[in-house]
Amino acid sequence: MIGAGKLLWAMDTIEVLYQKLELLRAEHKELDHQISELQDGSAFNQLQIQRLKKRKLAIKDQIAVLESKLLPDIIA
Repeated sequence: MIGAGKLLWAMDTIEVLYQKLELLRAEHKELDHQISELQDGSAFNQLQIQRLKKRKLAIKDQIAVLESKLLPDIIA
């Protein structure tokens, strides 16, 4: 049996993970927008685009980790 304190801690932890997940998704979306704007411009900085894409990929990886913690695979 789980004690009330541990249950509240677990619920708080899950809530924090969901909040972090939403922040990462928003940042990922913003980076996608920035990359599109830079690529659509007449003179774009390829190095800056590469850095943004690398950051976007790192965020995508962080999102996948959080999602796997929050939505574990059910293998029966």
